Amino acid sequence: MKTETMTSRERVLRTLNREPTDRMPIDLGSHMSTGISMFAYWNLREHLGLPTDSIWIPDVVQGLAYVDTDILERFHVDCMLLTPPWPAQRRWNPRGRYTFSVPEAFDPELQPDGSWVATRAGKSMVMPANGLFFDGEWMNDSWHDFSEDEVIELYAREAERIYKETDYACMFVGYAYGGGLAGFFQGVEQGCRMLTDPDSVHEENEASLQEQIRVFNRVNEAFGPYIQLIAVGDDMGGQNGPLVSPESIERFCAPYYKRLCRHIHRTSDIKVFMHNCGGIEPLMPCLIDAGIDAINPVQISAAGMEPEKLKAKYGEHIVFWGGGCDTQGVLGAAAPHEVREHVRALAHIFKEGGGYVFNQVHNIMGDVPPENVVAMLDTAFEEGFYEPS
Repeated sequence: MKTETMTSRERVLRTLNREPTDRMPIDLGSHMSTGISMFAYWNLREHLGLPTDSIWIPDVVQGLAYVDTDILERFHVDCMLLTPPWPAQRRWNPRGRYTFSVPEAFDPELQPDGSWVATRAGKSMVMPANGLFFDGEWMNDSWHDFSEDEVIELYAREAERIYKETDYACMFVGYAYGGGLAGFFQGVEQGCRMLTDPDSVHEENEASLQEQIRVFNRVNEAFGPYIQLIAVGDDMGGQNGPLVSPESIERFCAPYYKRLCRHIHRTSDIKVFMHNCGGIEPLMPCLIDAGIDAINPVQISAAGMEPEKLKAKYGEHIVFWGGGCDTQGVLGAAAPHEVREHVRALAHIFKEGGGYVFNQVHNIMGDVPPENVVAMLDTAFEEGFYEPS
């Protein structure tokens, strides 16, 4: 087996800076869209003979588990989720043998039909009987009463710990406690107003830009030297292509991204990570021009997102962070040997010439067999090395 010659953080930084590395970095769970379901994580730990009694859930809406160091080490993962543990926790048993630690304020009620209903501050969301996650109003920042100053302090302490006590790379996402960068595309409703009331969209995005610069400045001042990336989130694509025209994104969103990215790049060494689902290939030129450094989840099953085309057209201009395994049609449905072949082929396409971080497309769902997760991550490591120059 080939040996690693770099630390994880060095490997990620060199990849982001388009410098040679020993192998492509691997991510599992450094962002709330690169992770693993609490059910799949429980099964994976059991499969590997690891304890399952201390799994905690930073994202109770999607039901995502915090990926522990023993799993990161087992699969040669290079990134760690930056999120402070919930200061007050309780145990929750959604069904069967599965029990997790969740924020104390998260206290869903079991319904007669086997579903769970969580309510807080007038909002509500539901996990169906035998479901894998909640649906309804997004409530991840509703389980605490911390001020912004307190949230910043919690994140600063955890970022410093990761930087000084580990070699992992990390990014600021902010979902679990609020305070992240929200992006500038607010869905189809806003897309309609781009046509009917364009002035209101510009006003909204200008106000959003000023707020996001303010949040970034606070993050950068408090713990900027300890993080490598900051995440922005916009889902501009569906299965069949962009949700609005590329011209609308270029007119109403790209100018604000360009100003945000310019500010981040001028005032720090932090890179901009964008989560953007769906068939967004027609939007790639304006996102690259705006200054986005890394794109995720690289939804290769969507229209226009063929790996060879993406790598050939944009591989020299942006880091692909994802696309390493199709979670819609392969990871949960194929046999382990088929997963290995699938990952092997994609790794060789995306890692060519560098500028690639391995990650499956979006989160690993709760019903994915642990054997398939092992096959995917082990193959990513085995196939990720570059030949010495």
